[in-house]
Amino acid sequence: MEIAQPRDLERYLSLAKRRHGELCRQKRIFNARNRIIGGDTDAWDAQVHDQKIKEATEKARHETFAAEMRQNDKITCILEGRERRDRKSLCKAINDFQQTFQKPETRREFDLSDPLALRKDLPARQSDNDIRNTVSGMQKFMGEDLNFHERKKFQEEQNREWSLQQQRERESARAHQRCAEDLYFKTRLQFDETAKHLQNLESATRKAVCAAVKEFNRNQATESVERKTREKKQEQEDDLAEISNLLRGDLLSENPQQAASSFGPHRVVPDRWKGMTREQLEQIRLVQKQQIQEKLLREEEWRQDRDWDRQRVQRARSTLLVERQQKRQQRDLRRALDCANLSLAKEQRSQKKHMEEVCTNQPTEGYFTQFNAGSR
Repeated sequence: MEIAQPRDLERYLSLAKRRHGELCRQKRIFNARNRIIGGDTDAWDAQVHDQKIKEATEKARHETFAAEMRQNDKITCILEGRERRDRKSLCKAINDFQQTFQKPETRREFDLSDPLALRKDLPARQSDNDIRNTVSGMQKFMGEDLNFHERKKFQEEQNREWSLQQQRERESARAHQRCAEDLYFKTRLQFDETAKHLQNLESATRKAVCAAVKEFNRNQATESVERKTREKKQEQEDDLAEISNLLRGDLLSENPQQAASSFGPHRVVPDRWKGMTREQLEQIRLVQKQQIQEKLLREEEWRQDRDWDRQRVQRARSTLLVERQQKRQQRDLRRALDCANLSLAKEQRSQKKHMEEVCTNQPTEGYFTQFNAGSR
């Protein structure tokens, strides 16, 4: 096993640094957008980050509203489902009652529409005393009704049974209707209690929010009053300090140094200045004499510059004539060079045409991708 020496580690570290620098350089050079157009990518990234934060905030806000709407929709769907199930159970109970207690066979007129009436019917006549022998059957005539009392009694008994049966059916229907109404009222009361509970929850939430807002406003008002009190106290202290400074300052004590300006030693405050001293006047006269001498020197320099300008114009004219002569010579040389290039181009085209006919091995894309692979 080989042990890495410090010199090898330094060499590996320098090699890694050079490779990293080369990769960064290639990234900058080969990126045509940053190399040609340029731009503050950090500012763009910051703007994109801020836009993403804003979008995430809006998305969270919309998701909160959507969750609340989904909760309300869910509650509504639950209530509608309960009402639909109760209505369905009520209809089912009514259908079961009709199937159990209101069958077609129990109706009084069922014998008129019974499909098996012919199969169940008895023969037209079984004996002479058959009660089904009617007048139109020519089996029994007027005055021969010997079973009149039994038949009348049977009919009365049958009417009484039908009346009792109708009363029982009516009472049973009323009982089922009362049960259905009681179930409907209980369901409505349950729905009302649920809605009242939800309304109480909403009212409590709204009261809590109002209380929090009221407390926040009260704190803001208290802070505003305290801030105004501090500002008023600070203003009074500043006014007292300003009055004290004016009473003890240089303006009322007529200090000669009060005319000195804070913008420089050569400037004074006009409303405090008492006039220039003798030394300042002598300094001004000395400066004026120096300015006169400098003006004479500038006039002499101006005359010399004018002479030099005249000479420079003459040299420029001569240089312009020489340049024109050189341009004419260059134009002639360029014409000769164009003729030579034209003949060389014709020769090159003919040579290229000959090479295309002779050489059939054309370069592929891999041949061109080996160039411009590094940043150096």
